[in-house]
Amino acid sequence: MKKWIAIFMLLLTCGASAAAPLADDPDAVTVWFARHGKTWLNTLDRVQGWADSPLTDEGVQVARYLGEGLKTIPFDSYYSGDAGRQRETMQIIRAARSDRSIPTTEIKALREVFFGGFEGLPNHEMIGAVVKKRGLSDISQLFAEMKQGKLTLEQYLDEIADVDQEKLAERGGEVKMRMQSALRTTIKNAQERGEKNVLVVSSGAAILAMIADLTDDARKNQPLANAAVVKLVYQQGALKVTEIGNMQYVEAGKAQLAP
Repeated sequence: MKKWIAIFMLLLTCGASAAAPLADDPDAVTVWFARHGKTWLNTLDRVQGWADSPLTDEGVQVARYLGEGLKTIPFDSYYSGDAGRQRETMQIIRAARSDRSIPTTEIKALREVFFGGFEGLPNHEMIGAVVKKRGLSDISQLFAEMKQGKLTLEQYLDEIADVDQEKLAERGGEVKMRMQSALRTTIKNAQERGEKNVLVVSSGAAILAMIADLTDDARKNQPLANAAVVKLVYQQGALKVTEIGNMQYVEAGKAQLAP
């Protein structure tokens, strides 16, 4: 009964700022979200949402580093989006850990943001359309607004949806809702199975949209590097974002694999 009460409380708290977790909660669950490794579309500076491309050699390497850096974490379950770059990253992480004890569960809701008619186009075309809509002089002004907190990531995704001529791009709230739904699924499953640590591979903008209303940390509006980690702790009905954009696991893995 206690677990189901906790799950119900999670449904209520996923859309609100979380209180600090309590250290003595035996049902605590930690969920580690990692962005996929670098891809060819990343390298070519193309819009990559539901469009997909394989990891580059650099992307494979950084995924290996991440897997090595996470070796000491006793993960009980694994989740991934259904994009090839997300699957590939998870496979590399698990190979580095030599962990094949349980399968990876794929959840469609863990996909990256869908950018509609901008998919596959040069990033500057999509960003430039938003710059024009906002009456700014150049892209640097747009990035300055985001850095200053005048434009949140969620609002930025709304702007992209507004300027998408195909009217297909997802709005920020839509991405947040589906990602938080996937988060609730991972925690619910962990609660039912008595699991403590969960690893999830998803994509940068989607992960940041997920935490849009779960933290006041300004880093939630800053891009995630490839293989960066966002960590959330769920305890006694409260969700707390404890790490955003953490590259220490990658650096630790790189150091461990150095000749």
